[in-house]
Amino acid sequence: MATVRWPRVLSPMYLAQLIRQQKNPLTALYIFNSAPLRYPSYRHNSAVYSAMVDALSAPLRRCHLLSLLRQLSLDSAPARDHVFSAAIQSLDSNDHLPDALFVFRRLIPLSNCPSSPLSLLTLIRSLLSRGRLRSALHLLLSAGSDASRLGIQGFNLLIDVACRLRRVDLALHAFAAIRELCCYPDRDTYRILMKGLCDAGRLDDAVHLLYSMLWRISQKGCAADVVVYRTILEALCAAGRVELAEEILGKVLKKGLRSPRARRSFQTPVLSCAEDVEEMKRVIDESLVVRGVISFASYNAMITDLYADGEFCHAQEMFDEMLQKGFMPLVSMFEAKIGALCREGRIEEGLKVLEVEMAEGGCVPTVRSYNMVMEGLCRDGESLRAMGYLKKMDRQIGCVAEKKTFEILIGGFCSEGKFLQAAQILETMQRRKYWADCSTFCCVIQGLCSIGRSFEALLWLEEMLSQGKLPEASVWSSLVTVSCGKETMTIYGSLAELLEDLG
Repeated sequence: MATVRWPRVLSPMYLAQLIRQQKNPLTALYIFNSAPLRYPSYRHNSAVYSAMVDALSAPLRRCHLLSLLRQLSLDSAPARDHVFSAAIQSLDSNDHLPDALFVFRRLIPLSNCPSSPLSLLTLIRSLLSRGRLRSALHLLLSAGSDASRLGIQGFNLLIDVACRLRRVDLALHAFAAIRELCCYPDRDTYRILMKGLCDAGRLDDAVHLLYSMLWRISQKGCAADVVVYRTILEALCAAGRVELAEEILGKVLKKGLRSPRARRSFQTPVLSCAEDVEEMKRVIDESLVVRGVISFASYNAMITDLYADGEFCHAQEMFDEMLQKGFMPLVSMFEAKIGALCREGRIEEGLKVLEVEMAEGGCVPTVRSYNMVMEGLCRDGESLRAMGYLKKMDRQIGCVAEKKTFEILIGGFCSEGKFLQAAQILETMQRRKYWADCSTFCCVIQGLCSIGRSFEALLWLEEMLSQGKLPEASVWSSLVTVSCGKETMTIYGSLAELLEDLG
């Protein structure tokens, strides 16, 4: 057991920090249980419970975690919703959904937690990830006040999954239930449902949905809603209903014009003169952004959407036009472009965006920008080059590498067979107090065994065990193989088969 330096007066914040510094979750649990015995006037709060839940979740220690949550539910201290939400997510990710349901239905009502919208949202995500759509809808509608506090996020998630499963009828049912729970649909709600209706071929329902949201234009113009209108207009053109698309486009653009003079001089864009559907789409995109109320929100939403669809030329034209109008780009625009380029394997162009275009646009790369580029390089087998960007992040002020950054590099080096470099990155990761997962340790240990570096593999095995993580059976097999040699293992295998025959 590690030596603990106890202060004269213990505060919950100090104890939470002490728990997070422990590599072994059992050591953290020992400190957690010892604190009230050493300090009779001390009481745990939600920050301490949150640190303890995180410690018992990686790797998951199911019995200890459930015991901790029972203690939290009986504690008189106020319980925070995010603590239960983190526990539910950990249980679900380790295939313990019944325990997650038990926590939500039994332990949270007993606790001093006034509401649990985050826990509800986490549980809904868990059910939807398993395809249990009706169960998620039933849980959402039966949650009462928690569902109303949840806001629109849960409904957006529910509608999105229903549309992806081609259950547009359930999506419309969930959309109708939004008002019953004192919520109101936002842009994402309309965008998700509009795309689902268009993909399902229910264009008439999509048109009715568009007419129900036209009041939003009167307040602020098209703004970021242009991606919603773009979806239905392009679907109508693709289905050959060009005249209806022209009529709707004219109504959308004219609705946002406040000046009577602008309304009188307004002319509806003509789509029927276009040669093909692609040209119609280009006319629609330009009309929605330029012909209506010009705003930065419209440009941002349209450019991001075009990059997501892989239309780089059109997106770049609109980006240049936005600069001419005097609008300055956001980091999210460049990240959308980098992500789209990396998905198509155009890594060099993505690097140019990161190093040249972002600097010209007055934007500083974020951790997410670096992670996307590094992931693309590792996927192309250039992990050494990706490691150079880790050094750039260290030199950039305010840009601190995350745990995901190191996991990307370790995975890249292991996929290339460069296990010594992967072990070096893992060592750097440990020095920065990022505790690696079991899968990361196992990958590095097995890789070191495959190249005959048994000493380093044993050191990492010792480190893994000191953090309370148990290796898989394949790791032990690799260690035994590299320690005894292949010839000895062949003899042992023959003896084992002989013993089975004799038995």
